[in-house]
Amino acid sequence: MERIIEVHHIALETDADFEDFTKALEQSLGRFDDALLKGIATDPRSVEDRLEKAAGEEGLMLFNVQDHGGLLNLFGTPQKGKQYVLGNPLIAATMTRHDIRAGLYAPLRLFVYAADDGLTRIEYDQPSSLFGQFHHPEVMAVARSLDAKLARLIKKAGLLAAERRAGGSPGTGTQ
Repeated sequence: MERIIEVHHIALETDADFEDFTKALEQSLGRFDDALLKGIATDPRSVEDRLEKAAGEEGLMLFNVQDHGGLLNLFGTPQKGKQYVLGNPLIAATMTRHDIRAGLYAPLRLFVYAADDGLTRIEYDQPSSLFGQFHHPEVMAVARSLDAKLARLIKKAGLLAAERRAGGSPGTGTQ
């Protein structure tokens, strides 16, 4: 079976420096480690507690960072661009328990890069548009909350980055 779905792609920009923005973003996220899941079959409550404690802003964790810009050193044209894999196994489980196929899009992906015009750009596919294809109300409720979580996380990282640049005063954030 093949199906075409509509995906809402979000593209934001900030005048915050790439390094400042990515540092603020990374500091806002908790860290996922496979060790957090140890004992899930025998003591799921302690695993749940560990996952809750490991979560950062908006209840999200960083699973992985891919330095795509650095990879371009292979061709002698390095750039600044990072893909972030982020989410929370507890949030994912609230969707996959209703429709296991939601695991295709959990965790989420976010791409941050320095554009030629000096701005930092942030792009991602809106979670509700990805998970919406499963047509499950409980999955959609969680997906919509992820839309809001990502938007707030990005806005806060932009503000923190701008404050750093300005020496502690409020900045312009994301647009």
